Amino acid sequence: MTMLTNLKEYLEHLQLEQLFKKLDASDPETLAKTVEHFTVKEGEKRDQIVENYFGQNGICRIVDTVTECLLEHPRLPSEGKVLDVGAGSGFFTVRVARKVRAEIPNVSFYAMDLTPAMLLSLAKKKADIVPFVGLAENIRGSIEQARKHFIVPFKFDAVFSTLMLHHSTRPERFFESIKETLEKHGKAVVVDLCEHSFEEFRTEMGDVHLGFKPENIHAMARRHFADVKVEKLPGICCESSGRSTEIFIAIMKNFL
Repeated sequence: MTMLTNLKEYLEHLQLEQLFKKLDASDPETLAKTVEHFTVKEGEKRDQIVENYFGQNGICRIVDTVTECLLEHPRLPSEGKVLDVGAGSGFFTVRVARKVRAEIPNVSFYAMDLTPAMLLSLAKKKADIVPFVGLAENIRGSIEQARKHFIVPFKFDAVFSTLMLHHSTRPERFFESIKETLEKHGKAVVVDLCEHSFEEFRTEMGDVHLGFKPENIHAMARRHFADVKVEKLPGICCESSGRSTEIFIAIMKNFL
């Protein structure tokens, strides 16, 4: 049975509302709207939307930066496990996985997202990445549910997330959730939008937050990780209809 066939069968029997309740979602209604937004307004178009926002240069910079963070000390084990949280259509997942595997061929990649339509799009890319539905604020609980259908580890050597945090209803809980799923010497990388004033992004793109101040991200992450570094990525911004938003990267480790 192929990954795509297996995923379709899994999703056919998945009751999202029941899953949200099992995962103790704080705002199921907002969550349902988020799923609807990405299913109806983006879905198969997600890759093109990302390309339009960042351009090839920006995309390459993000992919290269995340990859470098994953490969730097502590280096991933030869058979390491990496999870992308809020993977969407796998636009960044596939690119990062390809670059990491060029250095460490046997690293396993997993992709978690809230929207089934996005995961179907990822599975069609046949990139040997295991997809499953889940909430960023409760990764461990999501894994427990997914393990009924897929082989998914409870712990990962690295977790990364690109442009998901501003969709989270509980950002700080997200950092705690990552910490729960990392190995003792694991690390995490989060890329997202800096604070901006484009209120219309809430309706146009389903955003819950209008970006974040890097210092606030550092404060949230520092409550859960021993080592935290947050900085803006110069020369990269999200551009839409002439509206430009800067990007930050947060690197977190379980140790000093």
